[in-house]
Amino acid sequence: MATFATSDQLLVIIDPSARQADGESVRIAKDVLSAGAAAKVCLPDGPEEFARALGRRGSRRPVVIGDDRALVRAVTLLHRQRELAGCALSVVPVGDAALAESLGVPGGTVAAARAVLDGAERRLDLLVDDSDGVVLGTLGIPPTRPVPAEPVPLGPERPWYRSLARTLAPRPARLSAVPSPRVTRLRVEVDGETVVDLDQPVEAVAVTPGRTGTASVEVRPLSVGAEATPLLASGHTVTVTGADFRYRADAAVSGPVRRRTWRVLEGAWALTLPRTSPPAAPTGS
Repeated sequence: MATFATSDQLLVIIDPSARQADGESVRIAKDVLSAGAAAKVCLPDGPEEFARALGRRGSRRPVVIGDDRALVRAVTLLHRQRELAGCALSVVPVGDAALAESLGVPGGTVAAARAVLDGAERRLDLLVDDSDGVVLGTLGIPPTRPVPAEPVPLGPERPWYRSLARTLAPRPARLSAVPSPRVTRLRVEVDGETVVDLDQPVEAVAVTPGRTGTASVEVRPLSVGAEATPLLASGHTVTVTGADFRYRADAAVSGPVRRRTWRVLEGAWALTLPRTSPPAAPTGS
């Protein structure tokens, strides 16, 4: 019977979205992890059971099998429980994983599971707002429209199948929930210094946590004719003020709010990545 060190004790939390999206990838990930470590597998049915399982991890290393939303949920829960600094997370992406991959997590199921077993912890900066929300990747104001899912190709000979597929297919997110890009008037302050004020309309604002305890801020003024030069800044705190603006933080859209402040927590969380993984490129680049 195989024995494993305490550091090889894993709590594998399989997010419901992963089981629905790709059961085969979930099975492969579970097999690889169970072969290389003592893995306790949890199958929560929703966010409350997800939080309960993470809270009862004990000395086991938590591993999330799921998409970007599941990763952000785990970081948010640990942050709000003030347990993030002492808990290294691992993730095996199943589903939409653009954020996880931008942070250095392998996209393939086997490679990601192997990184959990053989990788190393890397400390990463975190953006935290004044409502205790977190941002792992890029913050965008205003939020961009979601990309519609590609239609399933259907043969012209089977109209009944076309109708059934339309009935069973998941409905796309209502685009009306996210406002169309328009002229936005915002005051953006970095460490108390005004980068752009309400009298200068802007097209977009992007904020990305760096690797040295500061955030990179890019403000794109409204262009008339030739493209306007972006305004760049960096600092420890970023405050945005405006009239009922929404923003996209990683995989979720929040707001409307009239004022929000984000601060950078240097090295606030740890993610297990391949030992040979290059530094993660900023998202949106």
